[in-house]
Amino acid sequence: MDRRTADRLLRARAQAIAGGVRETTVAAALDRVLAVQAQDLTAAALGLRVRVAGLTAEDVRRATDVERTAIRGWFMRGTLQLVAAGDARWLLALLGPVHLALGVRRLRELGLDERLCERADRLLLRAVDGEGPLTRAELTERLGSLGVESKGQAAFHLIRRAALSGLICHGPQRAGEATFVPLDSWLPATGPLPFTGDAAVAELARRYRRAHGPSDAADLAHWSGLRTTVCRKAWAAAGEPRWEEVPAEAPQGDVRLLPAYDNYLLAHRRRELSVPAEHERRVWPGGGVIRATVLVDGLAVATWSGGRRGTQPVVEPFPGGALDDSADAERIGEGVERESADLARFYNDSHTHSTTGLRPRGFVTGP
Repeated sequence: MDRRTADRLLRARAQAIAGGVRETTVAAALDRVLAVQAQDLTAAALGLRVRVAGLTAEDVRRATDVERTAIRGWFMRGTLQLVAAGDARWLLALLGPVHLALGVRRLRELGLDERLCERADRLLLRAVDGEGPLTRAELTERLGSLGVESKGQAAFHLIRRAALSGLICHGPQRAGEATFVPLDSWLPATGPLPFTGDAAVAELARRYRRAHGPSDAADLAHWSGLRTTVCRKAWAAAGEPRWEEVPAEAPQGDVRLLPAYDNYLLAHRRRELSVPAEHERRVWPGGGVIRATVLVDGLAVATWSGGRRGTQPVVEPFPGGALDDSADAERIGEGVERESADLARFYNDSHTHSTTGLRPRGFVTGP
């Protein structure tokens, strides 16, 4: 096995998306990968499904809304992620101030001075504390009493600022829509933070390396949003990285339907190990879009869409890729069938597909 293939398999196995590796619970998956990208709630749930055997959409909702073992918030790169509740506070303490500082200029561009921001913090906390979980639209309406326009980005940036400051956080969904609650009531502090300062950055480096396979300090900086100099210091403090070799008995030909915006495609500064360079634009077409991909042993061979609540996923193979070979196409097609059936099961659809004879719409097997 060549080095590039081995590195890709190590990264994909670390993410529990290759080599037959799957976790058994949401908590175990988040402990393994630290974070699942969560700008889109559905994509976040599917990001857990692809890593956890037998998971259902209800399992994910119960973890976030009832058990509170997983929490959604702005963490790495200042983007929305799902993390384990036990990691939320130390990650917020480490990353929140960084993204608050980076956001000051944008707040000023929106005409939001410090005095107004502080008034907004108090209003938002008082609203969710006194009225219960509130949606972004409801919080935007409350901010209107301070003269904040309902249109545009001002309200969003004030809500995000309050969350990055540790005042509010995402709470239970209401009819599929996110709500906000006081952080201290939703996720009560249980003692001192386990990691602070340099120790927190070193822990982030350790967790990143464990979750993302062969990588370096520049990859950590790309993924976390922290300065490269900070990441280099943390990388050294975390000790010498040790990545195990791919076991000789590891299953090959593992097919997974990776959702849009998945962290596997965002966690390294270079992409060619996971997506062939000639097909990057099919996955990253522009405008911040990152399409869902069909992975085989961690390598993207197609994009896919649909597959929700009983509908068949539409698969669009990369021209000239693995799916142009009839033998590979048949084998990969069987894997896509299994994943399609698992999607239906995940949504607990009453018309769960049989894997027998199922060929996802749009799938081709070559000439």
